Amino acid sequence: MGRTLHFSTVIHSLFALTIVACSGGKKSESTDGTTLKVALLTSGPVSDQAWNGGAYQGLLRIRDSLGAKISNIQTKTPAEIEENFRQYGTQHYDLVFGHGFEFQDPALRVSPEFPKTAYIIASGNKTGANVSSIKFDFGDGAYLAGIVAGANTKSNVIGVIGGTELPPVVDAFEAFEAGAKSVNPKVMVLKSYVGNWDDVSAAKEQAIAQIARGADMIFQNADNAGLGVFQAARERKGIRVFGANSDQNKVAPEVTLGSVVIDLPHAFLTIAQAVKDKTHAPRIITLGAKENVVLWVPNPTLSHEITAATQARVDSADRAIKTGTLKVSR
Repeated sequence: MGRTLHFSTVIHSLFALTIVACSGGKKSESTDGTTLKVALLTSGPVSDQAWNGGAYQGLLRIRDSLGAKISNIQTKTPAEIEENFRQYGTQHYDLVFGHGFEFQDPALRVSPEFPKTAYIIASGNKTGANVSSIKFDFGDGAYLAGIVAGANTKSNVIGVIGGTELPPVVDAFEAFEAGAKSVNPKVMVLKSYVGNWDDVSAAKEQAIAQIARGADMIFQNADNAGLGVFQAARERKGIRVFGANSDQNKVAPEVTLGSVVIDLPHAFLTIAQAVKDKTHAPRIITLGAKENVVLWVPNPTLSHEITAATQARVDSADRAIKTGTLKVSR
């Protein structure tokens, strides 16, 4: 959710030849609205089955629903982010998503050069004349996952493992802890960060270390690296994992209690439709449980492990979050 960057310098130097692009089948035009042109910059692989994969599914939804010409590229450094933002502006893209907190400052630097291009930053908190940020209230779903973790832990030790210590990730972990302690005040939370979003082995090692300290419930928000947490849980009896960003229940269904999901395809399509209709206005776009964008999705394979009493607590908290009587996200 706002990510440390990974990309080949060779691929970067051949930008024009290596953009992963898909067309909706219509002729590409400029920002006059004839054919919508939408790009996505990610900091990690779209195969991560998490944050970046969900964004790419959103891009495909835009292509299929709006007949848009689409393009995606993975970036490595702030300089590369700026260059690719500039490339898409030069190519008259109508809409460019920068998928992560770290994309917002490069967007603010580049966007004045291309006033007809709308730049949207996922998990950002800044705006400009043609820059918007989406604030996902991820804590809404994380709090519900925390209730399940707090109720199901047998050791009273639960863990969280993140990619890097970005504000949206920290906020989500705090909400998870609050949810757990709302049903089990004795819970102790172990926290660690991989330092990047791609090192599967490092995340696995951190999960093993937390398990050795007694953690039997682990909430990971580490994109591709997070796959290592699932691996660690599979190798040890009685460990349960919580997925993040996309529905990861099928990644390791035998150890995953559920996932905190951001419906990125729905969010992206809504924004793209507004850009196409010329009704989009630069602003902070807040999306959470109330908008049915942030969801707690239990894993049906392990539904028997969540008691009726725990489910009742989850349902009650979910209603309170949606009505505003329980404020979780900042």
